[in-house]
Amino acid sequence: MTDIPSDPFETTALTDYLQAHQAALITSDGSYAVSVHGEICVGKRVVAYHLVPDEGFLGKSNKWRRMDVAARMSLLQERWNDNTRMQLEARLLACAQNVINIAHEYELDPSRALGAFQAKYERASTRCQLALDRIKELVGNRAAARAAEKTRDAINLSLYPESFTLAQSMARHFIAVLGPTNSGKTHGAMEHLAKCKSGAYLAPLRLLAIENYQRLLDAGVAVSLITGEQRKLHPHATHVASTVEMLNPNKAIDVAVIDEIQLLDDPDRGAAWTAAVCGVPAKTVYLLGALEARGAIESLVKRVGGTLEVRELQRMSPLEMEKAPLGSLKNLKPGDVLIAFSRREVLNWRDQAIEQGFAVSAIYGNLSPEVRQAQAERFLSGETSIVVGTDAIGMGLNTPARRVIFTTANKWDGYAEGTITASLAKQIAGRAGRFGQHEAGFVAGLDGKTHKAIAALLLQKPEPLPSTGFFVSPNLDYLTQIAEATGQSKLEPLLELFTKHINVHDEFFLPANLAEQMAKARWLDALPLTLPDRFTFSLCPVSTKIPMLEHALHDWAECRAKKRCAALLRMEGTGGRGRLQYLEDTCKLYAAYAWLGYRMPETFPHGEMAQSLMQSTSEEIDTLLQRQNSQLRHISKPQRARRGPPRR
Repeated sequence: MTDIPSDPFETTALTDYLQAHQAALITSDGSYAVSVHGEICVGKRVVAYHLVPDEGFLGKSNKWRRMDVAARMSLLQERWNDNTRMQLEARLLACAQNVINIAHEYELDPSRALGAFQAKYERASTRCQLALDRIKELVGNRAAARAAEKTRDAINLSLYPESFTLAQSMARHFIAVLGPTNSGKTHGAMEHLAKCKSGAYLAPLRLLAIENYQRLLDAGVAVSLITGEQRKLHPHATHVASTVEMLNPNKAIDVAVIDEIQLLDDPDRGAAWTAAVCGVPAKTVYLLGALEARGAIESLVKRVGGTLEVRELQRMSPLEMEKAPLGSLKNLKPGDVLIAFSRREVLNWRDQAIEQGFAVSAIYGNLSPEVRQAQAERFLSGETSIVVGTDAIGMGLNTPARRVIFTTANKWDGYAEGTITASLAKQIAGRAGRFGQHEAGFVAGLDGKTHKAIAALLLQKPEPLPSTGFFVSPNLDYLTQIAEATGQSKLEPLLELFTKHINVHDEFFLPANLAEQMAKARWLDALPLTLPDRFTFSLCPVSTKIPMLEHALHDWAECRAKKRCAALLRMEGTGGRGRLQYLEDTCKLYAAYAWLGYRMPETFPHGEMAQSLMQSTSEEIDTLLQRQNSQLRHISKPQRARRGPPRR
């Protein structure tokens, strides 16, 4: 489920229409839909809603893409207009009145039931039924209501911020430093962090944690590095650089820097940012991120307590759209960055750029942070002159390009391929024209269609983050308390109870996406493991989409259940075209073993070896990428000799 910008060829018309009618385009279950918001009055009670009207689905993504501009606008106007808003609000009003009447008859509070109207990715009819189900549950099933009450008594999620007792006992001052890429957001915050007596840098990626760990080391700070898979502990550390999930809420510090705060809105990882804002025990807390996060920050800080200062920054060097698309890879110049949105396309465009005579760095998400950094450093040193990468370059990599060229404006979102969001386009494009190295940055599309699409996206104003509905994931203490209150001992049902508890109890917080964790919990519940062990395995960063890794996790969990040590095997794959993919997956396997080694060292005693193998495998991947560079350039050299050197 994602917010979708207007199609770039009708950005102005669609955006104006949507804004005028309090609506936005989204994708839900592989279809385009219009999500709308507003308020209805039921007597003296004002009830807010944020829903997809039942008539608001505009069709499957493939159908939408085949429609021309006029047809899209016509369909949107047909599905959402003043008349359909009146019809929607009439249905909501009838439902709300029914809920309130039932609540009044049985002396109940209807607020939780009416909160069901706030779900921007779901159908109105579904949420109306949920509102009725909620109020009927309170009336018709007293036993279930008492059980739910026990769960609510065990964990009052409206008091989630108060569960971080140390942070809540402090007078915290938040400083939100917001701006586009290349606006200098990080510099001042890191200078303050380096000069203070104690502090923490909380990163969205291991790559950024490592980068700023080194930055603090270079400044003479006694700092430790702590990520899920890697730790470098200073015996007298006053500071720590870590991934945001490794937050320590039990040690008071002077300054904390929380990076990429706009990820609060990420349904998969946003809970870590919610926890960090609620729980980091620092006197001064920097929140660094995009401008569209301002409203969300103001709302959350108001809820958790503390003072807030907002600093909005502008880009330090101009960013300009090229007058024409690149047209051909023959027009590439040293210092260009080509953007694609899949591993396959990155390697394809890399090979084509090499055929033009360029040495090329390749950067994509499946590479380990060490390989991505090594590839970026080759570009910085001049060993390579072109970067071909995914949106992975948009966060945490120093790739100071003069020009960023999009090969496409479309990206697969898990359901269908659609136009990227304006915020993502701006984050990637912002990598062009680094201040101090280039007077300006330039952006282009490879072809005319992509060029127009990107130009429109860069002019579009990103939608602000929601000011409610902050994601929360259950910790082990929460699950233990639910288990004690309900008698439930299986992990999957406990996760389900937690999800239902959040939905019913406090709409200010919402459950994070627990789908993958619950899928792991389903088979973990069949093993004779303790709840803490099952919970830990369910969080292990192993993708269930990669069979080799999923099988390894099963084997490791069985070793734990049988009280045996889990062996660390040196993975030896075959050569050939699949070698690169195999090495990438192997690196993830070593990382997962190291992650478990920190949490269950008696079962996974070879954590240090896993880290060493992870490093050596990363180096092998980097070497392989460079070898492919050399081989392809050697093969294509006779062809280049015939047509002349590439334009520079």
